[in-house]
Amino acid sequence: MTDQAQAAARSLHPQRWRLLGFLGAAQLMLILDVTVVAVALPQMGADLGLARDSLTWVVSAYTLAFGGLMLIGGRAADIWGPGRVVTTGLLIFTTASLVTGFASNAETLVGGRVAQGVGAALISPAALSTLVRIFHGEERNRALGVWSALGGVGAAIGVLLGGVLTAGLGWSWVFWINVPVGLVVVVALLRLMPPLPGSGPGTRLDVIGAVLVTAATGATTYALIDAGHRGWGSGRTMGLVGLGLVLYAVLAGWLRAVRQPLFEPRLLARRAVLAGTFVLFVTTALMVSVFFLGTFHLQEREGHGPLVTGLLFLPVALATMIGAQLGGRLIGQAGGRRLGVAALVLAAAGLVVPALATGTVSTVVAVSVAAGGLGALFVVASVTALAQVEPEDAGVASGVLSTFHELGATLGAAVMSGVAAASLVTGSGAGFERAYLVAAAVALVGAAVTAALIPAPVPAPEGAAAR
Repeated sequence: MTDQAQAAARSLHPQRWRLLGFLGAAQLMLILDVTVVAVALPQMGADLGLARDSLTWVVSAYTLAFGGLMLIGGRAADIWGPGRVVTTGLLIFTTASLVTGFASNAETLVGGRVAQGVGAALISPAALSTLVRIFHGEERNRALGVWSALGGVGAAIGVLLGGVLTAGLGWSWVFWINVPVGLVVVVALLRLMPPLPGSGPGTRLDVIGAVLVTAATGATTYALIDAGHRGWGSGRTMGLVGLGLVLYAVLAGWLRAVRQPLFEPRLLARRAVLAGTFVLFVTTALMVSVFFLGTFHLQEREGHGPLVTGLLFLPVALATMIGAQLGGRLIGQAGGRRLGVAALVLAAAGLVVPALATGTVSTVVAVSVAAGGLGALFVVASVTALAQVEPEDAGVASGVLSTFHELGATLGAAVMSGVAAASLVTGSGAGFERAYLVAAAVALVGAAVTAALIPAPVPAPEGAAAR
């Protein structure tokens, strides 16, 4: 984009930073709704008489719908415009939150969580697509830094907020808190959202492609959830993994054959998109590992209650925010490759410490160091994948990123629950130590792959205008 075009784009959106604030509030709700609900599960089970499997599905139903439908949400944003899609998603999410809070049985509770996931799958890629289209150059990097910080901050705040709401007002309020926030954000977006048109009435949603990608992603996500309970070698887990791979293969053939595919396969063939997607997948898996291991470690081994554990995670949230903001400022100078490798090495260093030194202080400090590196990596992933994407593909590219965000989160939780299984039951240290070492090793392997995969920055021609 030329300087003149960039200036024109900026002049159309004078309130873009306020808009980022409200879109960020919407995204924060989606992130909060994983950890805030997890803390409230014991009280839900006691009040409604829910079995262990039903409680598991209260969390899994949301992540399954969220992860499985995001490519459709992203493509819908490209076709009908991100403003319309994000407000529709917010209305669905807010209504579902109200209904779920009134649930008196497992069916209503799980059904409400599925509906929340549908709304979230529309909101997240459409909101990210909006940011890609209204911010440019270094401003985009800083905006993505803010956006990226929401992941870790939201997860940490969710642990604390879930404990406070459940202990005070009751578990229903972990859902009802979304209602006033959602309505305020909808009203604000109706006033602030600029006209970002879609691709026009001649473009149709590829229904068959949408069904295939939803089924493939749903089967894969379900397999990862199932692996955390039944083990990776169970027949059902392996069958679901195989089904997901077959459906993805069928989807690849369909996308090449249809005139107006759900998304162009060439998008995923781009090295930058592939690299950014890989970094986000690994980063999210590691971030979930940090929260999963940290919360259980501090409660089961160190003996802290849920509220104290939530407070101890505030430094982790702050470190994530600082890492994301520094990442947004440094990536333009250092480049995605160098910053990504450095951040993954930093994350590995933080994750290995709790495996070698026990104690509350050392665990919190080390996990905060790791979270700082992971915060920067969210920016690396977003900027690398989306920097060169055309506006008409911004929604589906955001949907691809968001899908792998959820797959990474699900895989991280499944793997860590398996590796740390003994400690989760007995509170002993061996399983936790082994899991921290596995997470550190994943970070180091990720650093090596990142160094090879992210393209080197192309130097600007001498005398070229700064963008």
